[in-house]
Amino acid sequence: MFTGITEHVGRVEALESGAQGTRLRVQAGPLAASLAVSGSIAVNGCCLTIVEISGEIFAADLSSETLRRTSFAEIRAGTRVNLERPLTAGKEFGGHFVQGHVDGIGRVVRCEADGANWWLGVRLPRELARYVAMKGSIAIDGISLTVANLAGDTVEAAIIPFTYANTNLQALRVGDAVNLEADILAKYLERLLETRRAAAPSALNIERLIQEGF
Repeated sequence: MFTGITEHVGRVEALESGAQGTRLRVQAGPLAASLAVSGSIAVNGCCLTIVEISGEIFAADLSSETLRRTSFAEIRAGTRVNLERPLTAGKEFGGHFVQGHVDGIGRVVRCEADGANWWLGVRLPRELARYVAMKGSIAIDGISLTVANLAGDTVEAAIIPFTYANTNLQALRVGDAVNLEADILAKYLERLLETRRAAAPSALNIERLIQEGF
């Protein structure tokens, strides 16, 4: 579990593909000292298991499912990535509940300055748009952001200077892929309603059949 507050902007050292699968290597800077093999870390909002640490560089293996559902298939050496360690007891909760389970890939459609602030616009996959609401929360590349504008399948967030300077947002360009995770509450609520509808008794009974002339 994470909060969507980026702790450090790392840099992709390599994305290695071989017979054993795909391995991502990331330069974590000062954050590396607190990491451990078998521990978890969110990279651009995707929860990964650390399998190797060498100095300030950690490695994580990527499954085919992870590559399919995230933007990792498009990243290259040198790409800046947002890093966040898991939430622990006593740690400040500054964003919203982020599981690190990426729901889909969005595309940047707007990234422009507005005085000292910035506007970030992202086109959502159609199946994800229903979970997004005005003034609700969404994780974009692991950053907890508030929905400021919502039009069709496009969501916009207002970015303050601190967030812009301390995340990978300053490196994003129109057309870039970003990882998206919808608010977990919306997904659980939808599932609860689906379950209730499925469990509801059928409206077809003896009385109804008699009324219909059977």
